[in-house]
Amino acid sequence: MTTDDIRTAALESKAWPYEEARKLLKRWPEGKPGEGGQPGPVVFETGYGPSGLPHIGTFNEVLRTTMVRNAFHTLSDQPTKLVAFSDDMDGLRKVPDNVPNGDMLREHLGRPLSRIPDPFGTHESFAAHNNARLRDFLDRYGFDYEFASSTDYYTSGRFDDALRLVLQRFDQIQDVMLPTLRAERRATYSPVLPVSPKSGIVLQVPVEVVDADAGLIAFDDGGERVTQSALSGGSKLQWKVDWAMRWVALSVDYEMAGKDLIDSVVQSSKIARVLGGRPPEGFNYEMFLDEHGEKISKSKGNGLSIEQWLTYGPEESLAFYAYREPKKAKQLHMGVIPRAVDDYWQFRASYPGQPVKERLGNPVHHIHGGQVPSGALPFTYGLLLNLVGVLNAQDREIVENYVYSTYDISDELSAAVATLIDCAVAYHREVVAPKLVLRPPTEIERRALHDLYERLGKVSSVPQMPGSFAPGGTAEELQDMVYEVGKEHYGKENLRDWFKALYETLLGSSQGPRMGSFIALYGVGNSRGLIADALARVG
Repeated sequence: MTTDDIRTAALESKAWPYEEARKLLKRWPEGKPGEGGQPGPVVFETGYGPSGLPHIGTFNEVLRTTMVRNAFHTLSDQPTKLVAFSDDMDGLRKVPDNVPNGDMLREHLGRPLSRIPDPFGTHESFAAHNNARLRDFLDRYGFDYEFASSTDYYTSGRFDDALRLVLQRFDQIQDVMLPTLRAERRATYSPVLPVSPKSGIVLQVPVEVVDADAGLIAFDDGGERVTQSALSGGSKLQWKVDWAMRWVALSVDYEMAGKDLIDSVVQSSKIARVLGGRPPEGFNYEMFLDEHGEKISKSKGNGLSIEQWLTYGPEESLAFYAYREPKKAKQLHMGVIPRAVDDYWQFRASYPGQPVKERLGNPVHHIHGGQVPSGALPFTYGLLLNLVGVLNAQDREIVENYVYSTYDISDELSAAVATLIDCAVAYHREVVAPKLVLRPPTEIERRALHDLYERLGKVSSVPQMPGSFAPGGTAEELQDMVYEVGKEHYGKENLRDWFKALYETLLGSSQGPRMGSFIALYGVGNSRGLIADALARVG
């Protein structure tokens, strides 16, 4: 597959990263002009408000933007860069529910996040702590980005020229914003928020522009009329104005946003044009929801943390879940992780045999930036979870011994299998085990289980190591055996009840793996032992 082949296919691909990348080709058909006659970088931006701990939604935005950036690299040789911007100059509006020392934080309400002590006691400020958490993960995942701090940009003067422009076009910005506000809000709204020289609070008060070129503003601060510079950290902008100002100051070409910010994108785009800039390309994605269907919030902490997902599933599974259907609302909770892991490996297994067009639409192509690792798993994560369950394994070595005695794990898959075993042991211990209930079988279930027990005995009457059964006892033939028992005792139309009975009486769950594959992995003799235990169980 040559570079030209990929580029040709990418120009027609319906995969959403390529559709987004083609917007940038239309934006700069001759290339983005830069300094000294050299091409300028096409700038991608993601924003982060460090008022709470970063969650998967935060990471998701960087990941998806990176996928579009990689797709653009396929289509164009123009240079690019990704700016991960933290709005840490923003004033703290409320105390998050999921951080310590809430009483201390309440004493600093209204102050910039970068000037509030760290409630965790590990960094110089609350913003620095949350910024570090975000950067640690972005670095761990290997993102190529430039981190930018709003506080640094404001206080260093890097935004001063743009701030002067805001002051010069103050009335035009008001004309954009005031019609969108309620009457009481219009009375006090100002695009520029001064930082009080007395309290350090970011004030929500009307502002008078005294001298736009000099950056001077006047405002009331606790009954006192104050005149001060809006430059170099003396103020920050209302966030819609701030967003537009950043687009213009940083020459941003692409930024996506959640569906809840559609109106904000519209208003900020108008303001960017007032400032003489061009709004970036982008699209609005749907929000992640928690298991109750509520929007995930940093302050509530009601979503999965990045650390939680990576405890129970590998990084690729998280990227897979973020890639799929970005414009569809999806629930984000512990229960979605196993399916995401298995779906990732299923798509990865199919990748090598696909033609170019299908590869470009395969999620793993975008997860790995076109460099998809080789190798396919010989078992599913769901099957591995059930194995951990029946082994009641607290020690990964027990599971590892079973897996390696059953399958020939190649060197290229060794690290991935090790990670999956760690994840499976943790997931079973902390998520599955507390909910497991091994119930006794009903009479019809007893008859069917006894029949399966007897038939398995004819495959091998001697307890064996996993996967080491008599000739003819392949996973598929074992699955056929399970089907035959089910059809005989339940009828073909009620097979679902048979499999549910197997899962609930043997594994303690209402869902489970292909039983033939499970018996092959766990061993025929050991599987008969599970059935014997179930038959001995009384209600």
